[in-house]
Amino acid sequence: MKINSGMVVVVSVSVMKDGKILLVQENKEHVRKKWGFPSGRMELGEDICYAACREAKEETGYDIQLTSTTGVYNFISSFNHQVIMFHFTGVITGGSLGYNPAEILNAHWVTLEEIKNMDTNDVRDPHVVQEILQRLEKVETYPIDIFKRFLGE
Repeated sequence: MKINSGMVVVVSVSVMKDGKILLVQENKEHVRKKWGFPSGRMELGEDICYAACREAKEETGYDIQLTSTTGVYNFISSFNHQVIMFHFTGVITGGSLGYNPAEILNAHWVTLEEIKNMDTNDVRDPHVVQEILQRLEKVETYPIDIFKRFLGE
């Protein structure tokens, strides 16, 4: 049996406004110039919903209220890590667009169609992004309270 020592738990958010989604362009060395949803690793002991809001705030400057989840995604990253990613949708409740240029190069509002038409070489983990887009397009989302019931909150 092979033991997985490279598992990563990640949260990501589709920040929605006026029918568009906010994408961020990474500036970290291994994913520089790749577009994706605001996302990041959960910290030890952190509440999953809190982690999603924290990561969105860190990468966009916006305070977010989570509205739903598109699900949980299990995939192998380009770095050969097994990733368990919880993806949420959310709306802006405060803050203003701003980010750390050492981590994020740019942020841009785009439609679902524009994301679907992006060159896959420009997108971080494009197969997962496409799966999320399909669920958003079909409005296959689930209430976030599923996590609270599951976690016994």
